[in-house]
Amino acid sequence: MIKKFIYLEWKAFTRSASFGTSMVMKVLIGFFMVYFSIIFIGAGVGAFYILKKMNLEPLVTINQFLIYYFLFDLVIRLLMQAIPVLNIKPLLVLPFKKPTIVHFSLGKTALSFFNWAHALFFVPFSIVLIMEGYDVLGIIFWFLAIFALIYINNFLNIILSNIDKLFVVFVGIALALGAAQYYKLFDITVFTMPFFQGLYDIKGLFLIPVLVLIGLYSFTFKYFKNNLFLDAGLSKKEDIATTENLSWLNQFGTLGTFLKNDIKLIKRNKRSKTTIIMSFFFLFYGLIFFGNSHQPAVMHIFAGIFVSGGFLFVFGQFVPSWDSSYYQLMMTQNIPYRGYITAKWWLIVIATFVSTILASFYLFYGWEIYLTIVAGAIYNIGVNSHLVLLGGAFTKTPIDLSSAGGAFGDKKAFNVSAMLLTLPKILLPLALYGFGLYLGDKTLGLLLVAGAGVLGFIFKDKVFSLIEKRYKIEKYSTISAYKQKN
Repeated sequence: MIKKFIYLEWKAFTRSASFGTSMVMKVLIGFFMVYFSIIFIGAGVGAFYILKKMNLEPLVTINQFLIYYFLFDLVIRLLMQAIPVLNIKPLLVLPFKKPTIVHFSLGKTALSFFNWAHALFFVPFSIVLIMEGYDVLGIIFWFLAIFALIYINNFLNIILSNIDKLFVVFVGIALALGAAQYYKLFDITVFTMPFFQGLYDIKGLFLIPVLVLIGLYSFTFKYFKNNLFLDAGLSKKEDIATTENLSWLNQFGTLGTFLKNDIKLIKRNKRSKTTIIMSFFFLFYGLIFFGNSHQPAVMHIFAGIFVSGGFLFVFGQFVPSWDSSYYQLMMTQNIPYRGYITAKWWLIVIATFVSTILASFYLFYGWEIYLTIVAGAIYNIGVNSHLVLLGGAFTKTPIDLSSAGGAFGDKKAFNVSAMLLTLPKILLPLALYGFGLYLGDKTLGLLLVAGAGVLGFIFKDKVFSLIEKRYKIEKYSTISAYKQKN
């Protein structure tokens, strides 16, 4: 039976919209997988020697901050990792036993990227610890406990995924704990570090997370087995419909109609609400770079692009996938592509403008830093807004608006054309700003970046004509892709 499930999964993969793409895409996917795998493995090996060089005990230091590592991992899972039950509805009308369906669906999560990617760091780090003379049995028990905790996060995500905005709670907890520790008000690591260190020092303590994992799997299995009905646990919850008066947008004609639809879409669906929250968190991206003397000065414009472009990157890159559930119906109507694209563009522009205003707290770092954000915002409006809309013509993955999971899409959203369009979003402003720095004038660098944005705005109509033409070319392949399940 499991063999049949694997066969069905393989068919679903090979028949997906992205599978029949060019060999170039497959080579690029392989290259990036190898590249990032080498980076993570290198980090696992290098972490020990870097911490040693800093006169820190490597294992103790890692254990000290593992609480933040697992909190961050859980937040990322709640945002991005899809739960398996949405893909098993078609199996309920077939002669498969419920326990087999649930075991297979939960087992699929064990092979998820969100689980095995951790091994790229912890496996080499554990090997280095053993090579450096640490107790072999203690490291093995510590490693088993760490991966038990990783899989505990995996099943917690499955259980908690139906609780709206829960990730905000965990983000708030992580930020509050981090701030309390930074300002020396309360240090959570004083209480958590002894436990994580005890996983190495105390033989048998690793059984606690292992037993918790077994219990959590059993609970998750029983929960889904008892709710495995098309008309019950797996049915979509319907909220009470509410009406909103957005008649003031009628003065903008067709554009106003599209804007009303987009505003309602954002306000009424889990997935779109998640993008708004994520856009807000992008505002704090600059804290990593501004004021950090160890970062190259050219990275300031990189931060400026992201601080003002949160909505652009998390919402704009999935146009028109936001409308995938009714895209076929839209295409049967006499809907002008230009009006549709323009409405999305105005949403991006308004969000970028608002983000730039909200980012005014960066004035604390000085006018030069805030002007960097303003220059990045101008570039986002004039160039990146066009690029994300053009890239949307090639991104053909449908979106489940009822689910907050997968906030950044999934592997089926990968497309070599869309990926290549992401390069000028980041590399071009870096090159322009870097050229100004090379000439010894930061102001010139900012003017070059802002100037590129202004040029993009001036030639907006011509660019929109090219985008509209591409959307028409991709129309039928997009409709075909949206017919597939997520």
